[in-house]
Amino acid sequence: MAVAIAVTRERREGETRCAVTPETVKKLIALGATVTVEAGTGLGSSIPDADYAEAGAVVKPDLSAALAGADVLLKVRGPTASEISALKPGAVVVSLLDAWRDKATVEALRGANATAFAMEFVPRITRAQVMDALSSQANLAGYRAVIEAAWAYGKGFPMMMTAAGTVAAAKVFVMGAGVAGLQAIATARRLGAVVTATDVRPAAKEQVESLGAKFVAVEDEEFKAAETAGGYAKAMSAEYQAKQAELTAAHIVKQDVVITTALIPGRPAPKLVTAAHVVSMKPGSVIVDLAVEAGGNVEGSKANEVATTVGGVKIVGWTNMPGRIAADASALYARNLVAFLGLMIKDGALSVDLDEEILKAAVVTHAGAVVHEGVRG
Repeated sequence: MAVAIAVTRERREGETRCAVTPETVKKLIALGATVTVEAGTGLGSSIPDADYAEAGAVVKPDLSAALAGADVLLKVRGPTASEISALKPGAVVVSLLDAWRDKATVEALRGANATAFAMEFVPRITRAQVMDALSSQANLAGYRAVIEAAWAYGKGFPMMMTAAGTVAAAKVFVMGAGVAGLQAIATARRLGAVVTATDVRPAAKEQVESLGAKFVAVEDEEFKAAETAGGYAKAMSAEYQAKQAELTAAHIVKQDVVITTALIPGRPAPKLVTAAHVVSMKPGSVIVDLAVEAGGNVEGSKANEVATTVGGVKIVGWTNMPGRIAADASALYARNLVAFLGLMIKDGALSVDLDEEILKAAVVTHAGAVVHEGVRG
């Protein structure tokens, strides 16, 4: 009997993405699954129900009908209480679970005897790259952050030479050169801005410069040794942090746009831009805080608002930035899910091997218990 996969409409406020596209419906069926989609699932990503049906999915009118008999539930955000209560015992749930913060959903999944996987826990190893939903979504978030900055900024990004005179290029400073930051750098450069960037990892300097931006950091001996063998940043001394803060303050005051991207898994986002930094910027400057959902990198940023300071600086705090480019975000995330499910669907049957490296890293609840050490603790 084929594996029954269900995809329900996203019920978390503001979520426009979806977990399956017509392209991936076909791929899931090729794995040996049937796909049931709740009506309206793809509307936020401009996918009508008819396109799912044409691809081979069965479109059901409501939640209970879509989940009836489902072996696997695919979601973008974690399932709601109504979805969890409609699951059959032992069902598999795969989503961006936000397991560190959303303890209530984790507990509900445990109580429902579900085997739940968090896509944010997929390990960053070579063979899991195609399943790396954090990277696929961060890439689009970095792009969209620049588009939002350009929308909020009252001037153009590129230098323009006209008969009436020259328009200066915007100065953009990207704080954090991970996946989102690098894409923000590349996008701002494409729009013609003069781009600088900073990061606490020495290896980031070469990546930043390869995109045509200037790297800004206190490059002393401590900085040069500030990366572990695994590629992670080491904790820096208070002396170094003070020197870096002084350099950052002197740099921000000259910028038109600042984009912050720093996130720490399982912890509040670090504060990178202080109220003093914000006050120092010119009226009309823009800051985009990509970490606002995790507490924010910027003092004064507000979730789902464009906060304008007394000095006329705009702080853009949209949560779910990938959801503001939903069609592409859904397409990439849905492909991540297909690759992940390929580890569990063998010869048309569901076979969940929790000793498999990737599945073991991503599983959160199983057999009525919270099994992920980081979440359980």
